[in-house]
Amino acid sequence: MQASIACSSLPHRNIVLPPTLSPKPNSTFTFLSLTKSSSYFTPRCTFQPQPLQISSPPSKSVRVSRSKVTPLLCGISSNGYSANEGRSIREWVEVVGDAISTAFPLWVTIGCVLGLMKPNSFNWVTPQMNMVGLIIVMLGMGMTLSLEDLRGALSMPKEVLSGFFLQYSVMPLSGYFISKLLNLPPHYAAGLILVGCCPGGTASNIVTYLARGNVALSVIMTAASTVSAVVLTPFLTAKLAGKFVAVDAAGLLMSTLQVVLLPVLAGSILNQYFQPLVKLVSPLMPPMAVATVAILCGNAIAQSSSAILMSGGQVVLASCILHASGFFFGYILARFLGIDVSSSRTISIEVGMQNSVLGVVLAAQHFGDPLTTVPCAVSSVIHSVFGSILAGIWRRSVPAEKKKD
Repeated sequence: MQASIACSSLPHRNIVLPPTLSPKPNSTFTFLSLTKSSSYFTPRCTFQPQPLQISSPPSKSVRVSRSKVTPLLCGISSNGYSANEGRSIREWVEVVGDAISTAFPLWVTIGCVLGLMKPNSFNWVTPQMNMVGLIIVMLGMGMTLSLEDLRGALSMPKEVLSGFFLQYSVMPLSGYFISKLLNLPPHYAAGLILVGCCPGGTASNIVTYLARGNVALSVIMTAASTVSAVVLTPFLTAKLAGKFVAVDAAGLLMSTLQVVLLPVLAGSILNQYFQPLVKLVSPLMPPMAVATVAILCGNAIAQSSSAILMSGGQVVLASCILHASGFFFGYILARFLGIDVSSSRTISIEVGMQNSVLGVVLAAQHFGDPLTTVPCAVSSVIHSVFGSILAGIWRRSVPAEKKKD
């Protein structure tokens, strides 16, 4: 005979028992695996029915009323948590942190608009706070790195080297030629070139994830460009921006060493040898990084709000062209080099999105004119908006390589 159990907790309301299984009073049925379809997967579930009342002939299927079946007891719910367990405090912190990090373009835009319209709102931000904030961001990034990342870089040297080369060629040269093309004032030109010479930003990892790119490659590229920035950012800035303003290359080198290399190394050491501590604080690092970026960029805008309102349109246009060229040439040249679509998208995002906060801090410390920080702050908004739009477009089209997988 067959017996079917009605269950409202599953997409398939009725589960038909095999003929060899005869239902008995007070019996418990355990299904080790159930139907898997393209839209859901039902985990191991246990039914505890009340005594079965069989009134129909043995040749017909027996149906148990829903009122005679106790609630479904599942070891794992559809969202990955136990049906009788709520999220822990850590899990809630991670969920909220992910939501805040995903909306980072919104927070940066709010910070910059607030700095433009109400510059007094950022009077409490000091230069020392700029340094501390950036160190916290870099320390958090270092905590995501491990020896596995180094092994990952060795497993895809072509993609890493190609992305690294494009990072420090497309953006610096684009900044220089756009400054010439638009005939930017010296302070704006120097700031635009400086942000073009900065490494990739941590926000690129989030955008790569949203765009369904190669997240591992994104993390490795960000780490490689950040460590290399200690030498390349001061060197390239001095060579390209030195034609517009005087650049203290040695000072840039020391500052980059302090706020980039040392915190990243410290974070990676913590990740390697102090895992419990890293596990405790890591959920807090992404929202802290987003808040730091929003505050520092808003403060940079606030310090030059009147000048931006008078001639800020030129800076916005220059930043739009800069990042558009980074995204475009990053993808086109990566494909030209024979790199797969998913990795090419990742390289495009890495090249197009810079660590603008580093540019803000370096410009404030080593350039006399505060207007030099403006392109860096505007850049943080532009690349966040462009990257989010691009992620939304690419998210709808899965690369052919991933479909095959």
